[in-house]
Amino acid sequence: MTAEQRRNLHAFRDYVRKILDPTYILSYMTPWFRDGYSGLYEAIESWDFQKLEKLEEYRLLLKRLQPEFKTTINPEDILPEISGCLLNQECEEIIQISSNKGLMAGAEKMVECLLRSDKENWPKTLKLALEKEESKFSELWMVEKGAENVQMKDLEDDEMKTLDVHIVYKEEPESQNLSQNSCSSEVPPTYSPLKPRNYQLELALPAQKGKNTIICAPTGCGKTFVSLLICEHHLKKFPQGRKGKVVVFAVQVPLYEQQKSVFSEYFERFGYKVSGISGETADNISVEQIVENNDIIILTPQILVNSLKDGTIPSLSIFTLMIFDECHNTNKHHPYNMIMFHYLDQKLGGSSDSLPQVIGLTASVGVGDAKNTAEATEYICKLCASLDTAVVTTVRDNLEELEEVVYKPQKFFRKVESRTTDRFKRIISQLMAETEALAKSIFEELGTVTLENLSRIQNRNFGTQKYEQWIIAVQKACMVFQMPDKEEESRICKALFLYTSHLRKYNDALIINEDARMKDALNYLKNFFKNVRAAGFDAIEQDLTQRFEEKLLELEGISMDPSNENAKLKDLCFILQEEYHLNPETRTILFVKTRALVDALKNWIEENPKLSFLKPGILTGRGRTNQTMGMTLPAQKCALDAFRTNRDSKILIATSVADEGIDIAQCNLVILYEYVGNVIKMIQTRGRGRARGSKCFLLTSNADVIEKEKLNICQEKMMNESISRLQGWNEAVFKEKIRQIQIQEKLIRDSQGKVKPVVDKKNKKLLCGKCKTFACYTADIRVVEECHFTVVRDAFRECFVTKLHPRPKKFGSFDKKAKIFCARKDCLHDWGIHMKYKTFEIPVIKIESFVVEDVATGAQTLYAKWKDFNFEKIPFDAAEMSPWAQDLNLQGVDGLE
Repeated sequence: MTAEQRRNLHAFRDYVRKILDPTYILSYMTPWFRDGYSGLYEAIESWDFQKLEKLEEYRLLLKRLQPEFKTTINPEDILPEISGCLLNQECEEIIQISSNKGLMAGAEKMVECLLRSDKENWPKTLKLALEKEESKFSELWMVEKGAENVQMKDLEDDEMKTLDVHIVYKEEPESQNLSQNSCSSEVPPTYSPLKPRNYQLELALPAQKGKNTIICAPTGCGKTFVSLLICEHHLKKFPQGRKGKVVVFAVQVPLYEQQKSVFSEYFERFGYKVSGISGETADNISVEQIVENNDIIILTPQILVNSLKDGTIPSLSIFTLMIFDECHNTNKHHPYNMIMFHYLDQKLGGSSDSLPQVIGLTASVGVGDAKNTAEATEYICKLCASLDTAVVTTVRDNLEELEEVVYKPQKFFRKVESRTTDRFKRIISQLMAETEALAKSIFEELGTVTLENLSRIQNRNFGTQKYEQWIIAVQKACMVFQMPDKEEESRICKALFLYTSHLRKYNDALIINEDARMKDALNYLKNFFKNVRAAGFDAIEQDLTQRFEEKLLELEGISMDPSNENAKLKDLCFILQEEYHLNPETRTILFVKTRALVDALKNWIEENPKLSFLKPGILTGRGRTNQTMGMTLPAQKCALDAFRTNRDSKILIATSVADEGIDIAQCNLVILYEYVGNVIKMIQTRGRGRARGSKCFLLTSNADVIEKEKLNICQEKMMNESISRLQGWNEAVFKEKIRQIQIQEKLIRDSQGKVKPVVDKKNKKLLCGKCKTFACYTADIRVVEECHFTVVRDAFRECFVTKLHPRPKKFGSFDKKAKIFCARKDCLHDWGIHMKYKTFEIPVIKIESFVVEDVATGAQTLYAKWKDFNFEKIPFDAAEMSPWAQDLNLQGVDGLE
């Protein structure tokens, strides 16, 4: 390629990027380029891009109209008319997607294809097709007048009432033409959002005046839109030669993705650079470069906490504006508070460096444990002090307009009676009592009752959270139980670990039985015992499995008996049938407490002929618990997208991950199934249903749950009264109050920070937390990249076996390959993972899997996290690694396959 050809290719690269789909042309490059993308080919050949330039205004219009297009257009109806403007493969894809995923998804694909079309007649062809089908959308598709004159008011008013944040813009066509000098420097065109609502302008005003502000407004009113108005105003106020730098924080990765998408769409087309980093991407991206090279940076807050700690970001003065989404989290040791500690240390330390403006967004500031308005006011003042703001903005002047947009759902309480007789619970409770007796008999045979916790069995009911807490306490006590005879100690501790693990699973099953079907609870246990059989399966496990299987036939009979149906499910079925009878287009979010219950209720709906038409989707958190794995980020995105776009899926079953911030398709029915939290959670969950005529049901068999929710309602009223009181304060008085709180909190923080724990340099042993087998010494442990802990002792490779990881993954310098387990065949306790780090194969252990024993005294200790274990942490040094670490064959040591 000549230098001139390279310059030419560089000049028209934007048109190639916007129009060309490379998957269609890779194998037929030359003929496809001429025949498939004829408009682009002709423009390049003649060096005349005016026809393509004229299409740009229609692309901008179609982008704006996309939400309306996909909800009103049947792509199969108009495809025959517009197929000449698309590629054959595109037409086939639209048909296939419409068939498999629904008409909305097909319409969305059609828009994507039209936006890429280089045929100069596609806008008019689309207009004719719409008129032929007598589509109302043709009234919006004003080809004759041109896109720049289209009036968007009616569409904007409709779209802003939906739960999705649809942002509508008024923008100038891109002014740069390829026939001009491609290196010319132009000021980004001016732009402004089209008709923000009066209440949104009211919420934005104090922040636009440069004040640190907490914006407290209902879910669904468009707080994200308000933050865009504030951000836009902030960036435009800087004089020539100076630039603002905005950082936007989001507490969850799905919320981060959502914010990044919205800010990018709003600002990038006008010349501002937008980028972001989350925990999912941090290992592969330079924080320093992202911050330096962009105007708006979207972050999950821990990224900035880490960067401030290691000096990658030297000071918050690099930013001019910080926006904290869901700012009520700014307390205790939350990353938001860690960031603000840096801010306040700089402010109170007398630094001459400028500090960024602070904006907080929330649906509820909360009241903590306040019992009255005075205590609630004090709580809110502390939040204001944490965010350095003396302004709390709510909608006051434009309340009527707000109430037209955000509808507070009608609240209903449903008290349901529990089963009067429960043979399933009786049998499981009998098995639990037998298991408890077996655990206690171990100490009786030793003639001692060392585990004090094990004897405290009064005031504990099977199938409760209290029982689970007791189990955890017992397991911890078992792990540090010691005897002179170490072989006997290992036997005892492993036995107690097994007994308590089975008790915990039985307890989980009773919780599922309480809120779902007996069948679901039984399946949970059957899966557990199936996994037990597939693992070590020693004498104790064989005995416990046999006891369960002796009752299995009876349990299956009970679970299939229709007379044992859960009354709560009957009531839930009644509510859903009634609401969908009244309104077949109802959209529902069903909140539940646990992931196990999400799965159980999904199965129940799908297997219930009265409800199967709902086609439920699920949404759970990403973190791993002791019991279950979370949803991956792609799975969460897929679940949300499916619920937004697939009108056939009428209900989303979710845990608490869905109650805060994440944008969910418009719903008019929220059901809280044995689900209650604090006042913040109540406002967040209620805000998921905000269409006109929305309803919110709390369904429970526990009167205390209803009382808790009624208390939340009282606390919400208390919160609103407290905010109103603060808004009446003199601003100077408020600022002084905030300053005094900040000084007091800093004194406490500084005094706590001065007490540094002494590093314990004594050598310790790490023993398997289940069987007490020796694993390694602390002197053998090395820290890899500050947060991973490996063992360099050669003999350690004999202590574990591996099994290929179910979800291998690469991140940064690490390649996660396998899981590692205690090598004792009657133990196989999970110790951590096996990774490839650069050129080395290394085990990475987790401290919670081990008991730490002092070599000198024999005292044993448990640690939940490495940061709690204050031993001498030696950095990893490649020179220490033995050759085996470079060529270890994982399958060769795989003792579990």
